[in-house]
Amino acid sequence: MTGSGFYAGLNVGYGWGGSAMTTDFADGRGNALLSSSAGSFDPRGVIGGGQIGYLWQREMLVEGVEADFQGSGRKGGIDALCAGAPDGARDGVCTPGHQGDNTFDPALPVAFSLTQKLDWFGTVRGRLGVAVTPRVLFYGTGGLAYGGVVTSGNVSGINVTGSPGSGDNLAFTPVASSFSSTTTRVGWSAGAGLEGAFADNWSARLEYLYVDLGTVSGSFATPVVALSDAPLIVGYRSRITDNILRFGVNYRFSGT
Repeated sequence: MTGSGFYAGLNVGYGWGGSAMTTDFADGRGNALLSSSAGSFDPRGVIGGGQIGYLWQREMLVEGVEADFQGSGRKGGIDALCAGAPDGARDGVCTPGHQGDNTFDPALPVAFSLTQKLDWFGTVRGRLGVAVTPRVLFYGTGGLAYGGVVTSGNVSGINVTGSPGSGDNLAFTPVASSFSSTTTRVGWSAGAGLEGAFADNWSARLEYLYVDLGTVSGSFATPVVALSDAPLIVGYRSRITDNILRFGVNYRFSGT
């Protein structure tokens, strides 16, 4: 599509994202880090949405600005574990065991399951290209990106409790909790595409975009008893990126 004017259109494509995530277990008294692990997941799936923009053409040079909004819903997750007591020991990495009259009951592991979803995203970008023929435009694009990220998780463990030196009031108490957090992140995007006119005021294009939404983080207290008898705190940090390949159709309303 060459020439100047406003345009709008629809697109559909495929996204393969990446989320590099770190999970932490900390003691609620002083926030001392007890355990940390790293992992990643790669949510993939179909995306779709629409775009609107304006182009200016001066001879072969074409400049423009475009905004788009995409539905996604792709998600993934990881599991983390804070180890219980090793053989011959009472306390685990994150939780205490119970000391009885003649023996002890070892601490048990704590499980943390985390899911993250890119619900939607959009961009506001500049476009700069060259009309390689009167009907074909090759362009680069880059600018602002933003997106809605939903993070949810659950923690489960067993508190081993009782008075030191006593075997009479020993208790194994299963505990669990969950959380959900929604945040809008702002980052950047860049890519390139090829667009060609196929009828009066109509064009089709193939476009690649890379999107970086930066880091999402959070933490919450759990009912699991930590080594200091304070609540165990779990936290996460994730870097969210996305690769998008999409096909679009545009209609130019007016111009030259």
